[in-house]
Amino acid sequence: MRLYGIKSCDTVRKARNFLASCNQAYDYHDFRLDGLQADKLQEWINAVGWKTLLNTRSTSWRQLEDSQKQGLDDEKAQALMLENPTLIKRPVLESKGQQVVVGFKQAEYQQLC
Repeated sequence: MRLYGIKSCDTVRKARNFLASCNQAYDYHDFRLDGLQADKLQEWINAVGWKTLLNTRSTSWRQLEDSQKQGLDDEKAQALMLENPTLIKRPVLESKGQQVVVGFKQAEYQQLC
């Protein structure tokens, strides 16, 4: 398993604590420290769609210019998320069989432990 996020995010902390509580081994990848590759983001978009990944309720989203928010499609959304990975809903968990889970819902994570 690999968990992606930023360490200052409360939801990422909840996910990490939950995985630790059920003794689930995982690798952690911090967007801010480790960056994000375009091919990895494309894998997630293929798996769950850019609308699931793009966090339009975030502070980062609100700080964008209106022109950046308009006319979103797969390509534009991917470019925005690569430029500013904090626009990605967190955490993103890749589990066995390359299943991609976005966000933290305890019931979903329990099925993975």
